[in-house]
Amino acid sequence: MAPARGPSRRMQKQGPPAPLDESRIGGKRKLAAPTNGAIKKQKKGGAPSVAKAKFNGGPKHAANSAGKASTKGSFKPQQKPVKPVKPLMADVEDVDGLSELSGGAVVDDVDVMEDELSDVEATDVLDLDDDELGSDADDFANALSVSEDNDVVDSDQEVQKGVWSEDEDSDAEEALTAANIAGLSQRLDQQQAQADAEAEAELADDALQTNIAPADLDMDGDEEGGRASKLAPDLQLLRTRITETVRVLSNFKELRDPAWSRAEYTQAVLKDVCAYYGYSPYLAEKLFSLFPPLEALAFFDANETPRPMVIRTNTLRTHRRDLAHTLINRGVSLEPVGKWSKVGLQVYESQVPLGATPEYLAGHYILQAASSFLPVMALAPQEHERCLDMAAAPGGKTTHMAALMKNTGCIFANDASKDRSRGLIGNIHRLGVKNTIVCNYSALEFPRVMGGFDRVLLDAPCSGTGVIAKDPSVKTNKTSDDFLRLPHLQKQLLLSAIDSVDHASKTGGYIVYSTCSVTVEENEQVVQYALNKRPNVRLVSTGLIFGKEGFTKYQSKRFHPSMKETRRYYPHAFNVDGFFVAKFKKVAATPADAVKAQGTPAEQARVSNVANGVANGVVSGEVDADVGADDEGEDGVVKLNAFGGWDDEEDAKYIERSLKKQLRRKGIDPKSSKSKAVRALDPKKVTGDVSLNGSEGQGKGAGENKTE
Repeated sequence: MAPARGPSRRMQKQGPPAPLDESRIGGKRKLAAPTNGAIKKQKKGGAPSVAKAKFNGGPKHAANSAGKASTKGSFKPQQKPVKPVKPLMADVEDVDGLSELSGGAVVDDVDVMEDELSDVEATDVLDLDDDELGSDADDFANALSVSEDNDVVDSDQEVQKGVWSEDEDSDAEEALTAANIAGLSQRLDQQQAQADAEAEAELADDALQTNIAPADLDMDGDEEGGRASKLAPDLQLLRTRITETVRVLSNFKELRDPAWSRAEYTQAVLKDVCAYYGYSPYLAEKLFSLFPPLEALAFFDANETPRPMVIRTNTLRTHRRDLAHTLINRGVSLEPVGKWSKVGLQVYESQVPLGATPEYLAGHYILQAASSFLPVMALAPQEHERCLDMAAAPGGKTTHMAALMKNTGCIFANDASKDRSRGLIGNIHRLGVKNTIVCNYSALEFPRVMGGFDRVLLDAPCSGTGVIAKDPSVKTNKTSDDFLRLPHLQKQLLLSAIDSVDHASKTGGYIVYSTCSVTVEENEQVVQYALNKRPNVRLVSTGLIFGKEGFTKYQSKRFHPSMKETRRYYPHAFNVDGFFVAKFKKVAATPADAVKAQGTPAEQARVSNVANGVANGVVSGEVDADVGADDEGEDGVVKLNAFGGWDDEEDAKYIERSLKKQLRRKGIDPKSSKSKAVRALDPKKVTGDVSLNGSEGQGKGAGENKTE
């Protein structure tokens, strides 16, 4: 007989089971809802006599709701229900084994309840109609579980009640009732009407972007309507409107509206140009009239983009290839500016400041716009010549001339401003120029100061309409007075330049006139004036391989056919600043009876007399300051002299006061009449012949030289 084995190690390891919790066993259980199959199973084997009992008065778990012989293992874990399920059976008949349960007793053992229920037939317990069972059982069989029913929420979850949500993603919608269905329907109608209106507005906006009707063009000015618009303009709409109007003007016969004239279209596009680009109405009209409509729009667009940075190689110190090699090694991206220049380099990107590199400080190059090369290339100075740059500062053109002349000959670099002359001197020294003399005169004083030059370069001061990309203030600060005053000055400067050239020069006799403006008033009109006043000059070819020809006719003006020799440069056509270049050849001496350039004493007096006559109201209307020889009398006196002149008595007071201030600054008492300094400054107070240095005249004693 085998020895008895002890308890297994597993049982020892698990230990005895925990004692039952009697408090939980004695608790009441809720009846689960009977299913359709369970009820039908009970009905099949039922007995005819069944004792009924009120289910509401008895315990709710008195019968097995599932209708099974045993309930072990049939209870699945359920989520916490929100509401208790009402019993479907109103009455349950009492049987012998269930009398104690109907009294509210609690079943302590589940096995006992199973044994008692096994002897009871299902038909003895339930006696219900098939229709009632079928309908209720089907409803519960098809009902959603707790996890599937979205309307069932936990107690911790907030419940929205009676809220109508306009959000499409929200599920909390108000239930439709007879009270609120009319309001909700009206609200939906309003939303649909709003959506339709937005769709129509979008379609209208799309149609506006593709085509501009003539009625959409704004022709009424804000000033006329008395309502100045303070809102920012719609740039996209302005741009579309400008493009459409320019397209119509380009093909006016086919695209025009019969109700609109060309002048009305032009007025509309000029107004939009002023609003879009920021030009004054006067300047926008002046620039727009220079080009065809499409080209004018390209010109305005080009003025909004700065020109490329260009440097000019100083051939006095280095070569362009060597300079490019050095700058590329320093991280500069560049390439030649074009086939027309042998010294220009266009810079695209630089890792170092181009104005502070060792090469810049050593004078190997200078920062200079590409358009500034053109006047010097047209002048083409030769070695050992005598040249004049009438407006030289800051020195880009002067040093270019010196490089072409290889530091031979002589260049007179003149500028009327002392402050600008300092920068001119600095560039001359830095670039190693040795054949240049800097002077500070008004350019109008030439040729009285000096003449007989082989070549003269006049880069005249102008309005700057060709360099708007550099100076956007030109868009608004130029008025009609500027285009009267500047051309007058340019005409006088050009006459002075022509008179300063030696027509008998073997290699020269050339004058180059240039401006950084594109207006006709500062270019063709000035050149035509010089041709009229100086019959001894001719327009010749500039020698430049690119550029547009100058105008021979502009609006109602007609110019000399040789104006085709001049060259115009535009930002949108050549990617350089707007420029104008004209080259003259002096073939003979200036006639003696020719109109003198302003700057000589006689010319200054004549212009002053004309100005005084206008100020006194004697001369009405516009007066041409360039009065010809026909305006002078037989004695050579200008006819208007009788209406002008100087007030000597009043001027004497200011002169005397100025002399006294000058003596006080020098530390001399103005009342000391015996001082030589006083007599030197005021020779009129000395009876004898006293020179400017204070020395007494010869043959007179000291006593005779006393003041009166």
